Amino acid sequence: MSELIFRSFASGSSGNCYYLGNHRQGILIDAGISARTIRSCLKEMNLDFYNIMGVLVTHDHADHIRAVGTIGERFHVPIYATKAVHEGIDHNYGVVEKLKTSRKFIEKGVPFEICGMTVNSFTISHDSTDCVSYVIDFEGERFMIATDVGCVDDTLRQYVSTANHLVIEANHDEQMLLNGPYPSYLKSRILSDRGHMSNYACGCLISVGYSPKLKNIWLCHLSQENNDPQVALQTIRDCLSDVGINPDSEHLNIVALDRLTPSPVYQLI
Repeated sequence: MSELIFRSFASGSSGNCYYLGNHRQGILIDAGISARTIRSCLKEMNLDFYNIMGVLVTHDHADHIRAVGTIGERFHVPIYATKAVHEGIDHNYGVVEKLKTSRKFIEKGVPFEICGMTVNSFTISHDSTDCVSYVIDFEGERFMIATDVGCVDDTLRQYVSTANHLVIEANHDEQMLLNGPYPSYLKSRILSDRGHMSNYACGCLISVGYSPKLKNIWLCHLSQENNDPQVALQTIRDCLSDVGINPDSEHLNIVALDRLTPSPVYQLI
């Protein structure tokens, strides 16, 4: 029987890492927390690094790549990223062990197979060397992750409208950010077209692209200082309600992922 499960190990500026697969093998999306913590999360699922068939890297900021060197070189797990992201990993001070034998290159818009899943990627606007969103198809189900989204474009809208399961950035509440403790230059960076997506922008994106086949929405990369899980959830719900979509629909699950605590295991198939 085919099976697809999802679990967030961490989601936020302190580190990001997600598991997608089944109870025997799967992939990681980003590895921005310690290898020890990732291994502990895997062991809770009766898995280890030998069950990981690859790591998909979204971009080269430290909170997404901290453990890729260890996982790739010590545990011989392929690390998939674009050429530009691999170059960024090479130069990132946060990656102590550099990639050599485990490096795998991908091209945006060119699908490839891993663990029986078809993986595709496209460009996301962010102030990294390169940044991609991943769209993963398995047994008629489409899983999509878009984290660190500076601005929304037509390609992102189109893919959101096709997703059954969506991990999407809701980084900040704009008023909390503007009235918060961050210096002006950092506020400007976050609000720029190469920064991070607000709760409201996320809600507008989902409500415009909403399809009844959307089953799960996981809000990711919430800011500790400039957001609150309940504020993020309510904003998304309000945006859906504003266009006549019932956020309490029985088939729609909306969750704000915790920054540091692993999520439950979600059964997608």
